Parts: sequence; C-alpha cells; structure tokens
Amino acid sequence: MYYPQQSPGIAHKLANHHDQSSWPRPHHQVLGPPGPQPTVGPPPPSQGYAIYTNGNVNPMQHHPHHPHPAMPIQHHHHQNSLSHYPSPPNGHSLQQHVLSQGSPASVAGQIISPHWQQQLLKCEMSRSSRSPFHRARASAIASRTVAKSAIPITNPNFVKPTSETNGSSESSEPSESSPTTTAATVVNHPSSTVAPVKAPRPTSIRPPDSPWTSLDMSGVNFKNIPLTSGLFTFTFLINLYLNHNALTTVPPQLAKLRHLELLDLSGNHLTTLPPELGMLTQLKEFYLFDNQITTIPPEFGTLHQLKTLGIEGNPLDASLKQLVQKDGTTALISYLRDSCPVPAPPPERVWKNLLSPAEEEAMQLDSHTETISVLSYNILCEKYATERLYGYTPAWALTWDYRKELVLEEIKSHDSDFLCLQEVDGAAYEDYFLPRLKARDYDGFHWPKSRYKTKKDTERRQVDGCATFYKSSKYTLVEKQLIEFSAVAMQRPDFEKTDDMFNRVLVKDNIAVVCLMEDKQTHTRFIVANAHLDWDPMFSDVKLVQAALLLDEVDKIATNFAKYPPPPPPSAQPTNSDEADPGGGGGSGGGTVDSDASSAASTSTSKTLSRPAPHYTDGTKIPMIVCGDFNSIPESGLYEFISTGQLSATHPDFLEHKYGKYTTEGLRHRLGLKSVYAGPGAGEPPLTNYTPTFQGSIDYIWYSTANLAVNGALGEVDKGYLEKVVGFPNAHFPSDHVCITASFRVKPPRENPPRPPPTFS
Repeated sequence: MYYPQQSPGIAHKLANHHDQSSWPRPHHQVLGPPGPQPTVGPPPPSQGYAIYTNGNVNPMQHHPHHPHPAMPIQHHHHQNSLSHYPSPPNGHSLQQHVLSQGSPASVAGQIISPHWQQQLLKCEMSRSSRSPFHRARASAIASRTVAKSAIPITNPNFVKPTSETNGSSESSEPSESSPTTTAATVVNHPSSTVAPVKAPRPTSIRPPDSPWTSLDMSGVNFKNIPLTSGLFTFTFLINLYLNHNALTTVPPQLAKLRHLELLDLSGNHLTTLPPELGMLTQLKEFYLFDNQITTIPPEFGTLHQLKTLGIEGNPLDASLKQLVQKDGTTALISYLRDSCPVPAPPPERVWKNLLSPAEEEAMQLDSHTETISVLSYNILCEKYATERLYGYTPAWALTWDYRKELVLEEIKSHDSDFLCLQEVDGAAYEDYFLPRLKARDYDGFHWPKSRYKTKKDTERRQVDGCATFYKSSKYTLVEKQLIEFSAVAMQRPDFEKTDDMFNRVLVKDNIAVVCLMEDKQTHTRFIVANAHLDWDPMFSDVKLVQAALLLDEVDKIATNFAKYPPPPPPSAQPTNSDEADPGGGGGSGGGTVDSDASSAASTSTSKTLSRPAPHYTDGTKIPMIVCGDFNSIPESGLYEFISTGQLSATHPDFLEHKYGKYTTEGLRHRLGLKSVYAGPGAGEPPLTNYTPTFQGSIDYIWYSTANLAVNGALGEVDKGYLEKVVGFPNAHFPSDHVCITASFRVKPPRENPPRPPPTFS
C-alpha cells in the first residue's frame, strides 16, 4: 500500500526496493545525515505484497480480490507460535533504514526517544505485513523442521537442573504424584497482603486451554465484524491480527477477549475506538498504525500493562502524540487513567432477607428475641496500595486520604454491632478509625502481624493487622486473645520440625484475634474471631494448617470461657453508670451514650427480668462468629473443612506436605460452623475480591448453627456495574475487597422438659 501523505519520512516496502532515487529528505540533527536512500516511486497499479521465503523475495504478488489458488483467503489461518514482534527477513537493514529516515515527528532540533524509535520500527514492520495472513505464513515457514544429523551430539557431562518453587519441583513433564490441579492453585489473585514478599505478584491470568492462541485475519479486506461473530467466543486468544483490512469500526464485543496480549488494528479505516477496549487489561502491544484516529478514549487508562500503543500514521491530537514521543506509552496511559471522568456510581447493594415467613412471624411474637450484626472488611492497607500493584486505579483514588473516607462511610452505613477489619495498620487505627468510631459508640482493639516484632519503633505503626470494634454501650469486652499461627505451630508436639514447617508455615506472619464478649443486659456471651490467612495460592497447605490451628484455638478459648462464673443477679448489679461500664472508654466519651442507646438498654433490662442469664455447660453452647479474609474460594479444601467439620488427610490441597496429625488423621472440628451465604436464598456472593486477574469469594462470615440463625445478609455488587470496571479499588470502592455483613438472632437455650410426676399403682 502506498502512503504518499501519512508518513513521507518512512520508506515503503515495494517489490523493487533496491532501486536508488535522488528524492531529497531532511535529515535528523541527532541521527545524522541519511545514507543512500531507496527509491519511492509511483504507487503500484494494485496492492502487491512480497512473500518472504527463506530470506528471499518472491516476485509473485497477490491481489486481495484475486487470491492465488495455492493460498485461499476464505480460511482463517492461525498459529500457536506467532511472534509478538514479527519482522521481515531484512529486519536488520530495516532498523538502519527507519532511523536514517526519521518520521514526520522528527522535526529539526527534536530528539527522538528510544521508545519512539522502537514504535517507528514496529510501524514499519506492520506496514511490511500487508499481505493476507502474513504472520500465519511466516510462522509456518519458520516452524518447518530443519534436517538433523543422524547422531545427535550431546554433552555427556550435562546434568538436567531441577528447581523448586514453593515446595514443588518444576520440570518439563508433570509428575503423577504431584498435585497439578487443586482448587487453591486456581486462586491466582493479587491479594494486597503480599507487599512484604519479595516474589512478584501475579500479573496475568491463565487463559482457557487451547491448542492455538493466535489468530491472523490480516490483509483479507473485510469491512466489518458482525456482532454475532464467533470470534468473540475465542476467549483463549492471546494474539489477534486484524491489520490491513477495510474496517471502519471495531465492535465493543472485542473486549470479551480478556486474555489478549497483542492486538493489531493497523492499516484499516478506523476513526474512533470503543472505550470498552479498556477492559483488555492484559494487553502489552496494541497497534493502531495508519488509521484515521484523532483521539484516544480516556478509558484506555486502565491498560496498565501496555508497553506499546502504536499511533504513528494517525492524525492524532498533537498533545497526545507528543506525550508518547517524549515519555512513552506508559506516560500516556497514566495521563488517560488520571484524567478519565468518574463513571456513574453503582446501585446500592440490596439487603437479603433470609427469614422464612414463619420465622419472621415468630420473631415478631417473641419480645425476647436477641439479635446481633457483624461486618467483615479487608480495607487494603495504605502500604500495599501502590501503582505497581494497582496500575489500573487512578492515582487520586489510590491515595489513603481518599480511600479512608470511603471505608469509614461504608462502615457507618451498616451500623453493625461488631466490626472485623483486616489490613489495618497501627497508624490508621490510632489516628483515624478509633477516634471516629468512638464517636459512633464503638470501642475496639488492634493487633499487628507478627513481623512488627522485628521492626523499629518508627516502623511498627506501619505494620498492618486485624482490628475489631464493638458497640460499647451494648457489650462488655471480657477478654481478648491473639493467635499467631507460626507461634502456635511451634508449640504443637505433633508437628515435627521439618523443612515443610520451617520453610512454609513458620515463615508466615498471619494472625487472628479473638474477643470474648458479653451483652451488658442479657448476659449472653459471644465469641468473635477476626482472621486473615495467607494469600499465596501456591500455599494451600499452609492455609489449611492455619485454619485448623485457628479453630483448635477457638475451641480451647470457648471451653475456658464456658467455665467463667455466671454474673451476679440483677439486684446486685451496680446502678452507677460509670461502674456499670466495665468495657472501659466505650461510648461517646466519658461512658455516656445517646438516647437511642439508653432506650435499647432499658428494653434489654426488661428482657433480663423475664429471662434468666444463660448458663453454658460447654464452649459449643456459646454463640460464635468466625470471620475474615481466608483467601480461599468455595471449592477449596479450607472451605470444605470449615463448613463440614472434617477433611481427609490425603486432600490435594495439602500438596503432599506433612503436618503431624493433620496429614495422618485428617482435620476435625466440632464447632458446627456454616457460612452466612451458604443458606437458602443467599448463595455465596460471586465475588468479595475484584481485580483484573481474579474475581471470586475469599472473605466469609461463619457462625455456629447450634445457637445462631441468620436473619439477613448484604447482597452482591451490581453485575451491570462490574461489567464496566476492570477492578477495585476505584472511585467508588476503596479496597480490592468488598465488605460483607450479616444479621443474626440468638437461639434460646434448649431447656430440658420437666419430668412427669411418678405414678404409683
């Protein structure tokens, strides 16, 4: 194709490209005067494309409307090994040729950045691939087998190296004994708890299995892609070539191909681009050379992994083009991301009422029904919210000053009795959340992760951990306990000090905090555990060990809590409001509460007079909540263990590692826990964590079914909204997690029926 106006400074690949011409061209001051210049003659009478065969130029040319019989165009060729940077056989001379010629942007006195030089090279390579299925044919030629010697020459001293990653050996052939498909390894998501880990976080998701991942539909002169095209079902594609056709528009359905890393739309007749292409966050190469595009949609700011946005040969806005020429594609993407208009907020999440009509009627008739509500939320610590990890989020929406206000508003809107927050650092707890939540009748406590012991005093406030808050006018904090999983594991006599223990379990600093609560009026006791387990999908065995340790410790704590003596009778209770607040520092300062809280206390007092304080004979009789970020999907072994109370010692999620009785006898617990969203009418939410590389449920609220029943739970985020955003955090959601909350009613203790009087005959 002849480009007489778009880029006169770029030489064009013609069939007779060794001719010389005296056409004068201005040379670049930095790159120096140009050398001998190839001829740019009149355009050919028809579109001719040289076919490269083993480095030679085949004089045979093909017209798109008269295909050669040996190469029909009605079939779409695809290859699995197409290169991201295809180049013609004379690619070495091409670089010298382009750099000697410059480009329309290389005006006198302007320095061309290395990024722009690379863009010009890629533009020229794109122009040289105008023939039908150029890359598919080039790949087929390159993949032809070369004659090998009859006797292969090998190094007799060569020893095949073996490497071990996360405890599993890597080899070209998977071992039958090694678990290769576990539920935990599917959870390849960027949970924000990995900042202290030196290993890079996963930046891509694995596409569906397919024998081919590249599709070449270039140079066949089609004018449109039907909205019903089967192309949009090829979600496994990594490379897609639609260059040098006659497209005037690109359907937004192309955004369904979320695994694309290279998309070539060069040499068409495009004037605009659909903003939906900003959902292709895996893109690294996006070529738009030689179209009629004047601007780039600001929604492309979410393409945070993009290395090259090919814009040469377009009448693009001068400011955008200069930005790419000077600072590169990443600078343009950052500009688009931070200047993109804020989308419309999502609809409010719907509260799901999980009461049956009979249960709802029974609650209305029973004036003594006691209810509690719990919220769990991983708020994304300030230290982990970096552009490296969340490059798709606008810089202003990633700042802690912006996000903390949204977190607080979310918490306040639910007004739950108990707040279980994860990834809260000491500074945020002390300086922001505690003083503001105290004004809302909350008191609380915070424990950082174990690594704070190794930090200096000035750095300890930046270590994140778990924070639990409770309504201080309603509940008394009897006791709080910290569970350090690594420390508890060290104390277990059945855990042999093996490499698995030292290299996998003991190096993790995850924690859980358990608070023992008591209602100030009804004296009902509650156990609330707030946990944050390991994030790494390659450590599913460690998550199982941590979950088992957590429930073992909670069981012990509950057993001891049941042995605490019952409270004195109501007549012996102190009447002074200051003495009656053993929670210490709760309420709105000075131990005072508002009128609504006083009214609730008065109502609860009447309940106390009509119902005696409960007596607990066993720890399992105490209402129990275990919630937090478990970093495990519902199909994982961890979910099975907690919800069913047992797990086989040979479960694949153990990854064949040995952990004492856990891997010889299996896992057991007797707490009778169930997820809030596992009940009828609820269903596990489609996601509690939403990023470009992972969308799924990993946060849970578990409750003891023997003494608690679910009244309702917070519903999911609007699906229509999720289809338009690449991930959280964003302008509306301050964390990569969403909060979950639920309401419960306390089941009254079962009383043994009175024995009938004896009868004497």
